[in-house]
Amino acid sequence: AIFVLCFLGLAISNYPYLVPPDLTIWDVAAAPSSHVFVLIGVTFLLPMILFYTAFVYWTFRGKVKADSGYH
Repeated sequence: AIFVLCFLGLAISNYPYLVPPDLTIWDVAAAPSSHVFVLIGVTFLLPMILFYTAFVYWTFRGKVKADSGYH
């Protein structure tokens, strides 16, 4: 928590300059077409990742017995 607060304080103290005083937030922002590309990718990939995670948790559900395994 202390690290996050320190980092947040540093970010606020440098606002709006990311690399003072050369670049502002608006100078380094990505193009809107890049944002659309990422949004489309996330729209398709995030549900697949969530489905796969749920499938793996469901497949390997249950307790592991102490006598099972190689050791």
